[in-house]
Amino acid sequence: MALATALPDLSSILSRPNVHHNLSAGNLVEHSIRRNEAMLANNGALAALTGSRTGRSPKDKFIVKDDVTESKINWGSVNQPLDPDKFEALYHRVTDYLADRELFVQDLFCGADPRYRLAARLINEYAWHNLFVKQLFVRPSAQELANYAPEFTVIAVPEFLADPQRDGTASEVFILTDFTRKVVLIGGTKYAGELKKCIFGVMNFIQPQNNNVFPMHCSANIGKDGSTALFFGLSGTGKTTLSADPDRELIGDDEHGWSQHGIFNFEGGCYAKCIRLSKEGEPQIYNAIRFGAVLENVAVDPNSRRPDYDSDRYTENTRVAYPVEFIANAAIPGVGRHPKNVVLLTADAFGVLPPISRLTPNQAMYHFISGYTSKLAGTEAGVGKEPQPNFSTCFAAPFLPLPPKAYAQMLGERLKQHNAQCWLVNTGWVGGPYGIGSRMRLSYTRAMVRALLDGRLRNAEFEIEPAFGLSIPKAVPEVPPELLNPRNLWSDKAAYDRQAAELVARFVENFKKFDVPEEVRKAGPKEK
Repeated sequence: MALATALPDLSSILSRPNVHHNLSAGNLVEHSIRRNEAMLANNGALAALTGSRTGRSPKDKFIVKDDVTESKINWGSVNQPLDPDKFEALYHRVTDYLADRELFVQDLFCGADPRYRLAARLINEYAWHNLFVKQLFVRPSAQELANYAPEFTVIAVPEFLADPQRDGTASEVFILTDFTRKVVLIGGTKYAGELKKCIFGVMNFIQPQNNNVFPMHCSANIGKDGSTALFFGLSGTGKTTLSADPDRELIGDDEHGWSQHGIFNFEGGCYAKCIRLSKEGEPQIYNAIRFGAVLENVAVDPNSRRPDYDSDRYTENTRVAYPVEFIANAAIPGVGRHPKNVVLLTADAFGVLPPISRLTPNQAMYHFISGYTSKLAGTEAGVGKEPQPNFSTCFAAPFLPLPPKAYAQMLGERLKQHNAQCWLVNTGWVGGPYGIGSRMRLSYTRAMVRALLDGRLRNAEFEIEPAFGLSIPKAVPEVPPELLNPRNLWSDKAAYDRQAAELVARFVENFKKFDVPEEVRKAGPKEK
C-alpha cells in the first residue's frame, strides 16, 4: 500500500483574479446566468440541469486506503478503496485543469454547534454549484471569515472526466475522499447532491471518533414545549416533508448530530424533493422557493419561466435547495434538546408494513440496523421508475464509512439514556404492492405523526399485528381505523399473507450478517 504524501497547496490557483471568493447569492445568480449555466424561474429561483447524472453515483465513490483508514473503514461495495498514489496523480491532473479557469470558492461550516463544526472550503467550476453549497451549509459571519482556516477542501470539476484505466475509477465520474490529506475530489457529474453528501460522509467518519457525536441521516424539529423529534429515513421517505411542520420549529431536514448537549444540524439549508410539489400539500417548501433558492432538474417553461413540479421530464428526483431560514419557523441556530420521539421512516413497496407502529427499544435497534425502505426513482443512478425494496443499514448505508455497529450502538445508548420513544412510520404503499396499491396519503401520515408527537398516542389502545410482531394503535385521530392494519386493505387476504411472508424472509436473511445482542435479533419478525 502506497503512503500518502503531502499535496501542493492551492494558494497560487485561488489567488488569481478570475477566482471569486465568498460571493453573495445575488452575485452567484448573475454569474450563473452570464455563463449560461442556469436560468431564472418566475418565482426568482435559479433553475439548473445536471445532464445524464440526475442522482447520486454510489458506484463511483472511493476512499483513499492508507494508515489512517485501513483498519477503520468498513471496506466493501459502499466504501471502495483507492491507492494514495492514484488519488495524488488525479489531484495533480485536476489542479492543472483548474490553473486558468474561472472558479468560485465558498468558505463554510458543517455543523450548527460551534463545538463540533467542521470548516469546509468548497471550490466549484460552476457558479450555480457554489450557490448550492452556500445555501446548504452553515454560512460564517464576517468575523468568522476573517479568521477562517479550512479543515477539509472539496474540489468539484463536473467538466473533468476520469480515465478509469489510468485513474483506477469505475467510470468517468469520481467522488474520492482522502481523510489523511483532507481533500475530496468530485468530477464528471453535475449532480449537486454529491457536494453535500461527500461532507456528510466526512462527518460520519470523524464525529464518532473525535467528539463522541452520533451522526444521523435524519430531519429534526422542535415542538412548542421545547421537545425535539427526529425523523430517520432515506431520500423520498418523508424526512423533509414531515419535519416541515407549521406548528413546530425546523432544526433541519437531512443531517444532524446527537451530542452530549443535544441535537444540532450539520447543514444551514434544506434539499427538498420537488416532484408533484403543491402549495396546498407542502406550503412551507413551496413558499421557500424564491430568489436565492436553486431548482435542480425541474422543468421550466422557457417563455413564462414557470416551473412544472408535476413533470418528470428530466428525472423523478427533482430538487430544490434553499437556506433553512427560508422556512418561516426555522430554529436559528439549528440546535435542540435531546429528543423525546424518534421516528424511523420507511416506504414499503410491498404494501404490507403498518402505517405506524410503536417500537420497544430492542425493536428500534432491529429496525434501525435493518434500515428497510424502497429506493425511489431517480435518487441514485440506475434506479428506474419502479421502487426497489432495499435494506440500507441505519437508513444511511451509502454514507457510513465506519462499521454499522458503531452507529447502532450510539443510537441504542442514547435512546436508553434519554428515554426516547421510537416509532416506525410507513409512508409507502397500502392496499397492495407498488402497481396495485396506492401510496399512503400525506394527510394521514401527517395526522399520525402529530398524534405521536403531541402525546395523544401515549394512552392509546394497541394491538400486535401477527406478520411482523409490531404494536399498532387501534385508533388515531383523523385517520380511518381500517388503514392502521394493512391486511384490512387487501381484497385478497391470502395474497397479503404471502407478500408479508416474503418481506419477513427478506428481513431475516438480511439480518444474518449483523453481530448484535440476541435480544435485538429476537425483536425482529420471524419466519413461520
